[in-house]
Amino acid sequence: MNTQKKIIGRTDKVDFALLSLTDIDVKIDTGAYTSSIHCKDIREVGEQLECRFLDPTHPEYNGKKFTFTNYDITAVKSSNGTVEIRYAIRTKITLFDKTHIITLTLSSRDDMRFPILLGRKFLNGKFLVDPQLKNQSYNLKP
Repeated sequence: MNTQKKIIGRTDKVDFALLSLTDIDVKIDTGAYTSSIHCKDIREVGEQLECRFLDPTHPEYNGKKFTFTNYDITAVKSSNGTVEIRYAIRTKITLFDKTHIITLTLSSRDDMRFPILLGRKFLNGKFLVDPQLKNQSYNLKP
């Protein structure tokens, strides 16, 4: 078993192949347990979940509608202690040329600089975080 952990910085750019998203800005947040992605217009329609992912810096990302048939509802506690009920999806994320399964909660991050947060649940066992570094995975892309 390979126990070698990659060193990741405080921010990076990642790919979500199943969502057709490339070089999306992420913030590494060891204070957050779950990972989350910025989206709008989240609604259940019958047995499906629909939403739009938004980030004006990525034209292919802006306003694109996604439909999920496999999703969960989860409670997320914010840093100020309030509990919010959110939808969660499972997808694939690529960092350091390796693809991982990730669970992302869907939330409005309008007021946040990064459209995606990577939390401890995803980072644990895979990465060590060096807050002095940036784009460690992205800088290795061909």
